[in-house]
Formats: sequence, structure tokens, C-alpha cells
Amino acid sequence: MGHVRRVRHCSHWGAYTILVDDGKIVGIEPFEHDPAPSPIINSIKEWASPRRRVLRPMVRSGWLENRDKSDRRMRGHDKFIPVSWDDATTLISDEIRRVSNSFGNPSIFAGSYGWTNSGRFHHASSLLRRMLNLVGGFTGHVDTYSVAAGPVILRHTLGDDAACNGRANTLDTIAAHTETLVVFGALSPRTAQSEAGGIGRHSVEESLRKIVDRGIKVIHVSPLKDDLPEWVNAEWWPIRPNTDTALMLGLAGEIVKAGRHDNDFLERCTSGADLFLQYLEGGEDGQRKDAGWASAITDIEQDKIVQLARLLVDTRSMLTVSWSLQRAHHGEQPFWAALGLAAISGQIGLPGGGVGYGYGSLGGVGAPINIGKSPAISQLKKPISDFIPVARISDMLLNPNGQFSYQGKVHSYPDIRLVYWAGGNPYHHHQDLNRLMEAWTRPETIIVQDPMFTATAQRADIVLPASTSIERNDLAASRRSDFILAMQKAIEPLGEARSDFDIFNSISEKLGVGDAFNEGRDEMEWLRHLYEISREDAKKKFDFSMPDFDEFWAAGFARCPVKMDHTYLAEFRDNPAEFALNTESGKIVLGSQMLSQLGYDDCLAHPAWIEPTEWLGKTRDNESLHLISHQPIGRLHSQLETGESSRAMKRNGREQARINAADASARGIRSGQTIRLWNTRGECLATALVSDTVRRGVVVLPTGAWLTPQGNSGLDIAGNPNVLTLDIGTSQFGQGCSAHTCLIWIEPYAADTGDAFEQYEKTLSALAEL
Repeated sequence: MGHVRRVRHCSHWGAYTILVDDGKIVGIEPFEHDPAPSPIINSIKEWASPRRRVLRPMVRSGWLENRDKSDRRMRGHDKFIPVSWDDATTLISDEIRRVSNSFGNPSIFAGSYGWTNSGRFHHASSLLRRMLNLVGGFTGHVDTYSVAAGPVILRHTLGDDAACNGRANTLDTIAAHTETLVVFGALSPRTAQSEAGGIGRHSVEESLRKIVDRGIKVIHVSPLKDDLPEWVNAEWWPIRPNTDTALMLGLAGEIVKAGRHDNDFLERCTSGADLFLQYLEGGEDGQRKDAGWASAITDIEQDKIVQLARLLVDTRSMLTVSWSLQRAHHGEQPFWAALGLAAISGQIGLPGGGVGYGYGSLGGVGAPINIGKSPAISQLKKPISDFIPVARISDMLLNPNGQFSYQGKVHSYPDIRLVYWAGGNPYHHHQDLNRLMEAWTRPETIIVQDPMFTATAQRADIVLPASTSIERNDLAASRRSDFILAMQKAIEPLGEARSDFDIFNSISEKLGVGDAFNEGRDEMEWLRHLYEISREDAKKKFDFSMPDFDEFWAAGFARCPVKMDHTYLAEFRDNPAEFALNTESGKIVLGSQMLSQLGYDDCLAHPAWIEPTEWLGKTRDNESLHLISHQPIGRLHSQLETGESSRAMKRNGREQARINAADASARGIRSGQTIRLWNTRGECLATALVSDTVRRGVVVLPTGAWLTPQGNSGLDIAGNPNVLTLDIGTSQFGQGCSAHTCLIWIEPYAADTGDAFEQYEKTLSALAEL
């Protein structure tokens, strides 16, 4: 071994040092200030493998021969033709001009999703929007697949979405003051491995251990026992999926029935409470919402609900609600119902009391709050405001000029002619992929810019090879991280790959806006500029000293100013007039005038239990199971799917589907056996894993498997759950994704399909010269 270089770097799953010898990665060391580094860092060596990389610009043969007459259904089947970078960027700049001049800029969809890498400069979706904003704009999206319905309802009822973006009670406050902690969904180091923009310290496990050490009573409400670590010794309530709202309302109704609700808090700090109380007492539908009612829906024992209702009032109580709960039909309701329950019990604004959302959903939620300015490349001013809710892509493409509602207003879908997807993989994260495949045939041109030859890249007309983060320099930072971290270049770009900045800069020059795009700075000049803005802000606003850029870059990290021991809405509770919220009443909204006027049947004027379109209480047979598609432990989304930590969780190149022992026995299924999962939307294969951590009636299949359909059958052999999930909005109000509302059937599968990894790469070799 020669001279080993030590290169500081960071990804969504944490900071680390890359050991490089003669241009090759020979080791990975975790960040010295991280108490619980993620094992995913050991998979980044996979980025240096050319096996699934896009290595040169390519154009689909049918599109290249005749764009106007090209058969769009041949996307994913036509071979790709290598072209030069000059030809590729000319084709793209000409196409942007053509669509803009012929149809208007709303016909350009800047799809993209920001998870491709944690860098704040080479942030593909931001750079794409920056470029397009300089030439007339684009149609974009609002909210995220992770969390959409939740922030929409919180913006209406709390005035902003801070409570689900890491600005609710910090976990140190909960550990110090809470007496009864009710965890709805997950609060797990598994999901807390990652953070948008990267993370320096993984602190969720530390906080949970403090909770255990203090002897806080923890009740865990989830179909999955391991959504909370076993060592927390929580009382597990294995609830039916999609019924958390009914449990919350039943608890609130029990408190009201006993006359123990906090009238003073309701009168001072909320509006519309009378409407909510009337609903709980059965004045609206003749059904009192109490423990007995909730038990029948949730499959949780009535006596337990009664006892917990008492505890919520008698002790300092805190509710945590996972982001996953709102990724379901009527997903606004569990967030709003939890807010209603916390208000009924009078706990909001007290240290260690109230409600917060998303703890553990990302690593920085509940951590000390970064109060400084996080560095980021500007997307510049938007010339047009056209948008769609993020998960309504198929609806947009299939229904040009059709109407949709969002946050109480009616909008129209644009007529999309050009899709430019830079960093991201909708064939991983979108629902009902067979429906997306049909929608994907509608645009005239699809451009994909990505390091990896994903299923989305396979179905493009033009594919551009972007470098990975280890092949360029960048900054990692987040509003939920207490560090800014250096992302230093470790290896040279593979093949002809270029950085996202260089790619967009080249296209911008051909569009005549190069100077405005790059502002006369190269990569390192931009990094210095963005870092110094954050450093100056910290000094000016908080008198907090950060090292200058050169010192920071040499060390690899810089600490940021943070706020600890934060109690959400404490000032508002003490003085609701002076610290009024940005809502229709200035108070917490429990009964909404806007929603009352809108009259939606899928998002009422108060928190309510509304049956989802698919759930275990509405099955037509005894064989249906509820599918939960959660975040895998060995990777983030579909990134590094072939990395060592991801492969360790698979069998035969396929995802493992966890199933309760009783359900497995009834279907003749054993661990290690290949099974088929299907419904009317699609079908996939997985490897069965019989488990006692899953309640009966539930199957768990992690997200992120790279879509690998077998021939023309449509059967995905890799285990991608989104061939099964439901592609509908959560409601007319929020329009989030409803991935966790999904019923399926399963059975043993005997046919030999081979290794899914090998099949995917065989498909790639047939499409492109890799």
C-alpha cells in the first residue's frame, strides 16, 4: 500500500473519512464526533464501481432518429446511442428553447428530488431550477413524498409546519421533563440514520437511552414492534394500520367524557374547540368517540385506552407522531387529531409536554436546533408560479389542463411536453408504478441526469452522466445539523461524468445565460462564498465564531450555533395574544372556518376518523393483508442498493418481506421462501421472513429495490413495493401520497427467476454500452 490520503466527506447518512490509495478507496472511518455512525457509510465504495453507472451522454435511438414520430412506449426498450457532451448539451438547450417558444415554460417540468446527494452546492434539483428560472421558469412541485399531508394541515392549524420540521420540543427537553411518552409509529435509529443535507451527529439513540434511564413510561403504538428499539422496554400496542386517528380521538373523547379536558387552555389558545368537542361527544353523527368506539376500529383493548386517557392528564405527557402516519389516505387526520388530543389534555407549551412530529423520521428532528444560516445555492427568482403537489405526477401527465385542489384553492395541471429529471428516481418513490409507466409515455422528451443507470434513466430519451459526491467538492449542511461538513473530492469522475454544476453551466451557456448562472465563480469559489455567508451570519446574529473557510476546509468540519432545551409554543401558551399564530384565528385551529366553507368530504372542518379506501376493517375476504413499505435499514431510499449494507438485508438479490408467523403458517409460507405479492395494480416477488415483530394481518416490504420487471409480464422480481401501492391524494386539501394505504395478497412462488441483481444488469447491458 502506498501513501494513503485521508479525505473528509459526508452523505445523507453521516460524515466520514475516505481512505484513498492510488485513486482507489481502501477504507472508511466514521466521523470522530458521531456517537452512533451509520453502517451505510461502508457502502459508498459502490459509487466507485462502473457496474451501474452512467458513463457517457446517451440518447435513445428512436428519439434521436425522429423525435416527433418516436414511439414513446419504446422508452426502456430502445437502445441508447452514445453522443458527445457538446452534442448532448446542444440537443437539450435546443429542446428547452423549442418547448418554451412553442408551448410556454409551464410545459417544462423540473421534476427532480433533492436526495441525490447531500451537497448544498452541487444540489441537482436546485441547479436545474436556477438554470430554468433564468430562461422563463418551469412547473415545479411543492412538499415531499416523505411529508406532505402533515405540513399542509399544520400550516392551516398551527400557522406553519415547524412542528414537523424539527422545531417542536427537542428530545433533550422530553428526556428531562416528560413522564408519559406515547410514540405513534416509529422513533427508531433505523430511520434516523439519514438527514437531508447530511448530518454530523446521530443523537436519537443517545436521547432514547436518557428516556430509558429516567424511567419515563413509553407506550408504542405501531403495527411493527421494532419501530422502537427493544431496549426501550416500551409497552407495545400493535394497532391496525391507518387507524391511529381513531385511537387519538378515542383518547380525547375519554378525557372529555370524564370532564377532565383543559377548558382554560381550549378557550385561551384554540379556536373551533366547540365544534371538535361536539364531534367527540357524538353531536354530529350520534356516535360518542370513546375507548369502546376506538377499540373496535383499532383492535386495541378498551381498558388500555381508558387508562392511557387518565395518564395523559395526570402526568406530563408527550405525543410523538411519525411522518409515516400521514403517508396514507386521509393522512392529514392523524397529525390534526394528535394536535387535538394534546390540546384537550392541556399539555401544549409545557416542558416535555404536547405533541411533535417526525422524531426519528430524519436524524436531525428533535436534535439541538441549528439557528444559523445553512449554506445553499440560490434557485433565483421564479418568473412563473406553476406547480403540482409532489405526488401528483401521474395525474399531471395523464390529465393535462385538468383541475386539482390544494390547500383550499383550485389549480390546473399544465400540459407537460418536456420533463427534466436531475437526481432522483420516481420509479422508486412514486406510487402505482404501472400507472406511472403509462403516464411516462405522454411527454415528448424526457431528460434524466444522474450518476446511476436507474429504472428512471432507462426510460429517458436523453441520459447525462453526473458525477457522485465523492468525485467533486461540496458542502454538507442542514437546518437540523449542528455542523457544516466538508465534502472533499476523493476520486476522479468515472467515464465521462461531470459535476451537476458543470453540466448546467454548459447548458446555460448555450441558452445564453451562462454568466448569470455561474456569477463568475468556479466550484471552490462558490464553496468559499456560500460558507462565508453562513459564517458571517453566525457572527452577526449570534456572536458565534466559526473558522474561516481555509481552516474549515482543512479540518473538515465547523460547528454551528444551536438552541437546546426547546419547548414548542411555550411563549404562545403564556401569552397567546402577543405571540399569535399565523392561522385564521391567531390560535390553534381545532374547528376550521375555511374547511367548513369548503365542505370537503375527505377533510372535514375538525379532526375526524374517515375510513381509508383500503384497510383491514374493510376487506372483502380473509386473505387480504396490509402492506407497509417503510425505509430500509441498509440504505437510503434506492441509493446504494448494491452496497454491502443493502445486500446484507436481501436474499437472492430480492427484498425480504416480513410476515407474522400465523399469517405465514396459514399460507404455507416459511422463512427464505420466494413469495408473490399482488393486487389489482401490480405484482412483485420477495423473500419471506417470518417474524414476531409484525402484528397479524400486516406485511412489511422496504422501499428502494430497483424495479426489475421480468420480460413483458410486469412481474417485478426485485421486490419494489410501489408496483402495489395506491396512487391517490391523501385528500382534496393536502394531496400527499397515500403509500401506506394498501391491501395485497401473498402466496408461495415456485418458478425460478434468478438473481434480481443479475437480471437488472442484464437489462442494462441490452440497452446501453456500459
